[in-house]
Amino acid sequence: MIIGVTTTPHGTVGGGLGRAQTVAVADVRDGEVTSWTEVPVGWGDLHGIGPEGTHHARIVRFVREHALERVVTSGLGEGMRTTMGKLGVVVRTDLTGDARAAAVTAATTDAPATP
Repeated sequence: MIIGVTTTPHGTVGGGLGRAQTVAVADVRDGEVTSWTEVPVGWGDLHGIGPEGTHHARIVRFVREHALERVVTSGLGEGMRTTMGKLGVVVRTDLTGDARAAAVTAATTDAPATP
């Protein structure tokens, strides 16, 4: 399963999706990370730049190009949550700490129900 994780320079889950500076793309198989690539996306710097919809389009393009099935992040707006749902991407905002461990958890457990 291909998981995208917003990451901090310290290797933890961090930053909201739309303001992420780096997104790790992890391939998780049989409960282990088999590949891990940290991609500098600079979305924090690009947020609010360009015509309406440009920022969401950047993120959607990234999700599609990397075939993400799930995303782990500390937060995202309702509009982006709706967009991810339309793409069939499960978003986990309940996972914190070590980014690699969060990727494994996201790949091996279902997201908790939202109230």
